[in-house]
Amino acid sequence: MKPKNFFIFLGILFTVAGILIWNIINNYYEHQQSIIPDTQEIVMYKNPGCECCEKWADYMRKRGYVVHVSEAQNMPVIKTKYGVPADMQSCHTAFIGGYVIEGHVPIQDINRLLKERPAALGIAAPGMPASSPGMNTALNEPYTVYLFNDHGSKIYAQH
Repeated sequence: MKPKNFFIFLGILFTVAGILIWNIINNYYEHQQSIIPDTQEIVMYKNPGCECCEKWADYMRKRGYVVHVSEAQNMPVIKTKYGVPADMQSCHTAFIGGYVIEGHVPIQDINRLLKERPAALGIAAPGMPASSPGMNTALNEPYTVYLFNDHGSKIYAQH
């Protein structure tokens, strides 16, 4: 084998090995974050025809949750009724275990919320963060999930 071909072979070998190792680590992390609490049912309200909301519901279903989707013509009424602050709002509003889940919140934050049970109305990923579950329009774009109640909000998680 010529030295040039040998180095090309090594490059391909290391690339494939790196991808395999990354997938193993990523799948393990994903499994650890998807341990499901006792409460498995989520009720989600969304605008009719919103595809990213359906993608978030599918993301949650793939991790063992039962997601009931209801289309609502007037989402601001639902958000106001359940105390979602204007600066925390996103495209869909979901409910689980007595909490509001606003927008494209990752499963690990929902599981943490249900495990810790803080005194709050819920958690939110305001707007529609590009790299959040269900959006997936950018990779590794940072975004924040907030814990909110009647008195304000605070950072709950950073992604």
